[in-house]
Amino acid sequence: MHRLRLALHQTDFCVGDIARNAETIVRRTREAAGQGAHLAAFPEMALTGYPVEDLALRPSFVEASRGALRDLAARLADEGLGETAVVTGYLDRCERDQPRYGRPAGAPQNAAAVLHRGRVALTFAKHHLPNYGVFDEYRYFVPGDTLPVVRVHGVDIALAICEDLWQDGGRVPAARTAGAGLLLSINASPYERDKDDTRLELVRKRAQEAGCTTAYLAMTGGQDDLVFDGDSIVVDAAGDVLTRAPQFTEQCLLLDLELPAAAPEPPSGVVDDGLRVDHVTLSEGPLAPYDRLPLPAPAPRLDASEEIYGALVMGLRAYITKNNFRSVVIGLSGGIDSALVAAIAVDALGPDNVHGVSMPSRYSSEHSKDDAAELARRTGLHYRTVPIGPMFDAYMGALPLTGLAEENLQSRIRGTTLMAISNQEGHLVLAPGNKSELACGYSTLYGDSVGAFGPIKDVYKTVVFQLAEWRNRAAADRGETPPIPENSITKPPSAELRPGQVDTDSLPDYPTLDAILDLYVDRDLGHAEILARGFDPELVTRVLRLVDTAEYKRRQYPPGTKISAKGFGKDRRLPTTNRWREGD
Repeated sequence: MHRLRLALHQTDFCVGDIARNAETIVRRTREAAGQGAHLAAFPEMALTGYPVEDLALRPSFVEASRGALRDLAARLADEGLGETAVVTGYLDRCERDQPRYGRPAGAPQNAAAVLHRGRVALTFAKHHLPNYGVFDEYRYFVPGDTLPVVRVHGVDIALAICEDLWQDGGRVPAARTAGAGLLLSINASPYERDKDDTRLELVRKRAQEAGCTTAYLAMTGGQDDLVFDGDSIVVDAAGDVLTRAPQFTEQCLLLDLELPAAAPEPPSGVVDDGLRVDHVTLSEGPLAPYDRLPLPAPAPRLDASEEIYGALVMGLRAYITKNNFRSVVIGLSGGIDSALVAAIAVDALGPDNVHGVSMPSRYSSEHSKDDAAELARRTGLHYRTVPIGPMFDAYMGALPLTGLAEENLQSRIRGTTLMAISNQEGHLVLAPGNKSELACGYSTLYGDSVGAFGPIKDVYKTVVFQLAEWRNRAAADRGETPPIPENSITKPPSAELRPGQVDTDSLPDYPTLDAILDLYVDRDLGHAEILARGFDPELVTRVLRLVDTAEYKRRQYPPGTKISAKGFGKDRRLPTTNRWREGD
């Protein structure tokens, strides 16, 4: 057995910021080399950020990535880091691919490279391309057709990229055939609820199939509506966990592995799934004996609410900082949704960068105004009151309105007020709508839907309550003041646009509504299948109609952090003009 020290960098990168991403790789490699690492690994497409979407189809961007990779290899050597092998993801193109109909122009590839002694020693492209959920990789990339194997200090390391592990066949069984001592997969792997357990079982299964220790390195951070939670995992050949990184945290997993020596003759030829072995030797012989580091203890798992809340905080922070904003503004109604969004914003950005605005109307209850002020006091965010009564009266004097039009006018005045503050002071407006409301169209276009980002857009109302309760408990456990007033959690939800209004005037109770929405929106079950679960037929028909007729509103809602397997947006793409109705 040979000993090898790995540095697995669970790190955040920004799409398009190639220079800064390269700087991060150099800095992290320097830190790893200073701790004796023999190989430093970085996530999928670390050099360009992920996902690059249609930037992959732009030749100038592809060439910028390829040039930056060569420059990175040279710089690592110039700074005395050339002896540390570096594996990093980047955007490449296939030199051999012939243009043809149905293939992306320019043959871009989701690729990775091994950098060593100032040169690009080995390159390879993702073999299995995902084309489901948020992934469109058939649109953007052509697949790789090799099994890359690099020999480092006498150990053969097979390399893979993300989906190469999620799909059967390909590089995993090929790694066994080639006799690899380690399978290293670099990943982006967006966060979804409960995905961590699926991820662990996957890595265990693939390690057993590959017959070797397997390292699953994942990205962390956020990009638009996606969050990357990290959760990097290393297991032995039997699938037993050696170490596991925390979620939603940048961290370097530094560990010594005992790995089998490579065969005297390097693997070659064509192996499983027609993959051609591409073997490069960086260093042939084993290292001299050295003291082994204790294995890092596996990070404790987060409970369900803590995990979701962490994703929402990371998603908002990444969106704000990567788009060069510093502060946000949100309308505070005293209700649960705006209270939770405000708490998330304070945790993501700090109270000095969060501005809350109470905009009471004639229908706003005293307790709602008091709850908004109490939230501000508890969290320390900036707080002001802008009564909308005079503006509302001016509108009504010029354009008399009644019923729903009158109700929505109040919401739109609030939206206009927030946008005016945003323009004047430079804050980004947050939209507080939740997934239950978006599903049913229970929101006002250009009113409460105003904003540049919706932090709880993919969170059902029942989960909103769970997260608020968890956040308060977590604060109490730490001896801190719970941020969300208890009255905001316990009072009946209401838009307060007419006297005595509550949400259940227009919607079913949220536990029932969310159960139906989960089946229809998240699981794509039809009318008959939902009825078979025991729900009232008239209620099911009504809820499904609400969802189907609100597509035009959802198309105009801002992006927001995705936490489910099927969020509104890239996951669920339905035509706005659509006369199909379930149950007809």
